[in-house]
Amino acid sequence: MRPGTVVSLVLRPRTDDKRWAAVRSSAPALVVASGWSVDAGGAARASLRSVGARGGSARITVPAKAPDVAGAARVAFTLDITVTPPTREG
Repeated sequence: MRPGTVVSLVLRPRTDDKRWAAVRSSAPALVVASGWSVDAGGAARASLRSVGARGGSARITVPAKAPDVAGAARVAFTLDITVTPPTREG
């Protein structure tokens, strides 16, 4: 992915009783997650935007949790993104 690129992440509703909880970026200086929403049917959406002009990698994680069960949500989806800066000529 190049700096300034925006990717839409769409997750289908889960078949178990768990719901998508939130989207997180391991490197918000490289990839910012925004616009998180879960619709009534259980599908989740987020926008992932690469920022800055430097390269690197980020791990995007989305946990899932049953709404009526106590405890922390567990990661159910992982996406690894590599940000590649534009090459310089000269």
